[in-house]
Amino acid sequence: MLQPATLALGANVTVYLLLFMFCLLLLWAWTRHGESSRRESSRLPPGPAPLPLIGNLHQIRPSNFLKSLKTLSEKYGPVFTVHLGFRRAVVLWGYDAVKEALVDQGEAFSGRGTVATFGSVLKDHGVNFSEGTRWKELRRFSVLTMGNLGVGKRSIKEKIREEAQHLIDELKSTGELPFDPAFHISNAVANVTCSVLFGNRFDYQDKEFHDLLRMMNVLFVESSSSFAQLYTMFTNIMDHLPGPHQKACQALRNIQTFCKRRVEINQKTFDPSDPRDFIDHFLIKMEKEKDNPSTEYFMKNLVCTILGLFIGGSETVSITIRHALLFFLKYPEIEEKILAEIDCVIGRARIPAIEDKSNMPYTDAVIHEIQRFTDLVPLGVPHRVLEDTSFRGFLLPKGTEIYPILSSVHRDPTQFKDPETFDPGHFLDENGKFKKSNAFMPFSAGKRNCTGESMAKMELFIYITAILQSFKLVLHGDPKDIDVRPRMNGFLHIPVNYELKVIPR
Repeated sequence: MLQPATLALGANVTVYLLLFMFCLLLLWAWTRHGESSRRESSRLPPGPAPLPLIGNLHQIRPSNFLKSLKTLSEKYGPVFTVHLGFRRAVVLWGYDAVKEALVDQGEAFSGRGTVATFGSVLKDHGVNFSEGTRWKELRRFSVLTMGNLGVGKRSIKEKIREEAQHLIDELKSTGELPFDPAFHISNAVANVTCSVLFGNRFDYQDKEFHDLLRMMNVLFVESSSSFAQLYTMFTNIMDHLPGPHQKACQALRNIQTFCKRRVEINQKTFDPSDPRDFIDHFLIKMEKEKDNPSTEYFMKNLVCTILGLFIGGSETVSITIRHALLFFLKYPEIEEKILAEIDCVIGRARIPAIEDKSNMPYTDAVIHEIQRFTDLVPLGVPHRVLEDTSFRGFLLPKGTEIYPILSSVHRDPTQFKDPETFDPGHFLDENGKFKKSNAFMPFSAGKRNCTGESMAKMELFIYITAILQSFKLVLHGDPKDIDVRPRMNGFLHIPVNYELKVIPR
């Protein structure tokens, strides 16, 4: 029988051998990566020299990714290269560089880069995280179908107004007691998206709906953590490690399961002569192209498309409204100016309509400034060049990942007179009229701008004005303690948790 010391020695040898093999594997991977990088480095924009295995991680803090990139831009200019672990990316900093890529050369830059949390589940399916022919076909179908279902027409406007009334009634039920508004707002915004995609809204007390919104909150909170940044840098390794990134992936899988169930419900009652929602329209297209071997209309693309549209059209708008209410609590004088405009244009007897916006330039400017200042998606969603691309004297090889930093656009001093200050005047001319800015890109820009942008703009205006029309907002706590800085600084800028009271006017 082997002695304990002998067994321990054997175990140690095994551990050392495994560590040795692991180091050899990393060295081999880095060598291959380095050879490829050296062949292409002379053609890429400048940037800091990477270290083996970690790239530029010693210069880029996942906990403050944006600030780290800003520091590098000050040294290397508006277009520079960074190595995120084994992943190499070209960063675009400032309005001119981002606009030149996404708008002027939009076709070449229309590929989709890697966001590990979403990519691990969607796997290049659906409209949001695919590229090339698949993305073009699904985007064209999505825009056309949402238009046919009323986005941009009277029907969707009325659905938003009806949901705004439900929201007002729900807020009244709080009885002037302090509460966290996040859940109520998420209900209202998600219900409009559900009406378009699934053909019905949910009662605010529906348990399945509650669970769905909770999963969406988990998804975005964990996707904005430092672990999620590391997950994108070291995907193959962190796929096998525990952490918050795994919670985000599981939440996304749960939402995907919900979407599958909704499709199955539609299939049981499907009538191609009377399509009720986005799912029905996709099922009709699937039937028409069932004999086409290269069709993009199949079940995986259907589920991933409605999943992406649901996520993109729900929680992002909800988070923006939560930011807005926090700004009104901090700056009550802005709230009062909006209310004066509401009283003049709308009055108190009816729910606001999107047609009112053209007569409310100050309100419109405030909403734009909230979106600019809060930088909901500060880093933008990564792009990828689809072909070898000449850009500002550099040659970006096909497949190069691109980080168009939207925060750098919204903070560009050449575009906004005082970008670090919250000032609705950024969107007003000398006569107090609303002033557009090409550097306003909360929905990104170019060919891959947000599919649901028009609906999101309607929701922001109607919900925000309806809330201020109906209630006086009162902070539960000391107003001087209000901190409008986000508590999460990753994929999304998520506001701090707060409680308020709403007093009927």
